Amino acid sequence: MNNRTTAHEPAEDKALRRDIGFFGSAFLSFNGVVGAGIFALPGTLYDKFGAFSPFLFPLFGLLVLVVALPFARVAAHHQVSGGPVVYAAAFGSAAAFQAGWLYYVARAAALAANMTVLITYLATFWPAIGAGLPRAVVILAVTAAIVFINIAGVKRAVRLLDALTLLKATPLLLVALMGLVVAGGSIEAPAGPPPLSDLEAAALLVLYAFVGFENSVVPAGETTNPQRTIPRALVATIIGTAALYFLIQLSYVAVMEPGEGKSAPMVAFGTALLGPAGGLLLTAAAVCSVLGNVSGGITGTTRTTYAMGRDGLLPAWFGKVSGRYATPANSIAFMGALIALLALSGSFVWLAVVSTLARMIVYSISIASLPRQERPRAAVWLMIVAGIGICLWAALQSEWPSWRMLLILAGIGTALYLAARASGLRRAPAPLEPSPRSSPPPEPGPPDR
Repeated sequence: MNNRTTAHEPAEDKALRRDIGFFGSAFLSFNGVVGAGIFALPGTLYDKFGAFSPFLFPLFGLLVLVVALPFARVAAHHQVSGGPVVYAAAFGSAAAFQAGWLYYVARAAALAANMTVLITYLATFWPAIGAGLPRAVVILAVTAAIVFINIAGVKRAVRLLDALTLLKATPLLLVALMGLVVAGGSIEAPAGPPPLSDLEAAALLVLYAFVGFENSVVPAGETTNPQRTIPRALVATIIGTAALYFLIQLSYVAVMEPGEGKSAPMVAFGTALLGPAGGLLLTAAAVCSVLGNVSGGITGTTRTTYAMGRDGLLPAWFGKVSGRYATPANSIAFMGALIALLALSGSFVWLAVVSTLARMIVYSISIASLPRQERPRAAVWLMIVAGIGICLWAALQSEWPSWRMLLILAGIGTALYLAARASGLRRAPAPLEPSPRSSPPPEPGPPDR
């Protein structure tokens, strides 16, 4: 790979510890992808696409992989935290601010939405917490616990993700395999692919099941050998997730009838296989899944505001690193407070609808920065064009309300950026970082795995 050193790359995040290894990076991506969606999606897809529905996941997983490959190549050029903020800096500080702003707002709204879903699932065990003061207390307590673990060290945050990943993936894989065994040879073969218009209508729905894979790139400054670890973990996660989704959907189609699952298809699926214990098992898995999504989201997304504070795009307060724990404690605490506030208020829904669209734009900007990092060969140019093309195609499937909200958020971001410049918040450019291929990264601390 022919690399260029970029004048926009900040210096090494020396105050942070590189405690995220391959599995930690993969679990950050996995928990960014797998949240509440897979527990509601099987019934919807089966009702609309029938026996072909399992094949939607490898099909759209392949499209996501076309986006992820050039995105991972961009990530391989950077060993500091920030992800899209750092990548978009190739086009100037205004682009870096907008990329960070849109990504952060979309993620915060999505995580707040998942926090409310978490309470809904928890209320199946303890109905009293579904509303009123108990609901508020649980939201604040869960958020505070996740924030505390994240502030206390990235290694502790990744260990929490390890446990939650095991607790949510194992039941899903178990019921998927059990359903296939129960079905035996009675799995219905699809008659053929649905019309292209139907696939386009389902694009955002299925693609939403994969967005979040970028969660592992943002804390690059805390990842061991990020130039190798992050791209491999990112690609492996997308392939593994597509395979898991395929097995779950295939098993669901083999066991369930269309319309049978209603609003909680996976819980109904577990009940059909194992009785009430199966429904309880899948409900517990859903709780762990959403909890892992929120926890991993805080671990990853908080490094966005950290990077913006470090690079002078936000007040330096956001870029402060805890001397005791070597984590961006201020950014972590701020995001925890924001998520709790949004979840308590319930007024974030109008923000959450733009989440997938905003990330398609951020992916496009990140991929477009690749020629600024290296001199691409013909094959790499093909990757760039294909990746951006799929992002734009997916973005065009969004309806006008999502675009309108994106434009409003971009306008707010522009106003904030101009206000930051006027008030002198921006500092001088950070020192250049040597090209990651020409100079080895500093010695990492002990990885998490």
